Amino acid sequence: MSGSEKSMQSIRVARPGEASELRLEQSPVPEPGPGQVLVRNTAAGVNFIDVYYRNGTYPAEPPFTPGQEGAGVVTAVGEGVTGFEPGARVAYASQLGAYAEYTAVPVDKLLPVPDDVDLTDAAAVTLQGLAAYYLTHQTHPVAEGETVVVLAAAGGLGRLLVQLAAARGAAVIAVASTPGKQDVARAAGAHHTLGYDDFDEAVRELTGGRGAHVVYDSVGASTYRAGLRSLGRRGTLVLCGLSSGPVPPLDVEMLRGGGSLYLTRPTMKDYVYDAESLRAAGGAVFRYLAQGVLRPQVHATLPLARAAEAHRLLESRTTTGKLLLTP
Repeated sequence: MSGSEKSMQSIRVARPGEASELRLEQSPVPEPGPGQVLVRNTAAGVNFIDVYYRNGTYPAEPPFTPGQEGAGVVTAVGEGVTGFEPGARVAYASQLGAYAEYTAVPVDKLLPVPDDVDLTDAAAVTLQGLAAYYLTHQTHPVAEGETVVVLAAAGGLGRLLVQLAAARGAAVIAVASTPGKQDVARAAGAHHTLGYDDFDEAVRELTGGRGAHVVYDSVGASTYRAGLRSLGRRGTLVLCGLSSGPVPPLDVEMLRGGGSLYLTRPTMKDYVYDAESLRAAGGAVFRYLAQGVLRPQVHATLPLARAAEAHRLLESRTTTGKLLLTP
């Protein structure tokens, strides 16, 4: 790095591995290329997808700066950029590089943040808010009167799923590992709360034997079988995370025997796939946020230098709500 280059703090991963591979370094402030803007990050969200990139579950060419979600202020724009100028308040998701003071972001991944939405709240809700939106509005459009089961219901995504499903008129059954986390889920709008032990039997009992219309499972390997058993006829298991590990290949006859069930493993890129779909979903998320339908809960806000601690907290499954990093 030459003496004339501006430098910034960023987290770098030189090789896949444990949280200790997250190293604070000085690196050049990126220059926005054609079709990009430079964002001075107010905060970056910490998500399980960051863990998957860090440990090599999802591939990224090292060395790289992790982080998929941030919010801040535009400081410079590249050639050909229209609609965003320096000073604009923005958020972004699904763009590597958020664990840094500055991030160069393609303009088609930017969301304008309304004046009535705090930038820190935007950083806390953008990625998981987009996911919660498409999961409850498109993957399985939750309808009034349905029974919805949400696993890991006190986590960042889980709380938002509870809030949106309840707002759409569903009876929400939240599954969480401790009484304290169950209290968090109930405060988010859950009508019933359960622990993980035999939760499928409890769901059957709560529904008079009918089962749920949809189960949102972000846990994966340790819960998917019970999730399938929780479903009623033609119910849907939505695998939206893998915090306990990937789901192994399964016998599709389980779907027939369970009541002509549906199983889906949705991903953001197939629902939010261009600027138009991103801004439609993001606009809805920020409206829900401004209206108080979505109420992010921040578990902790840590400086960039403590990124490894943030990952360990997330992987411990002891958090309730969102973890944020601030430059």
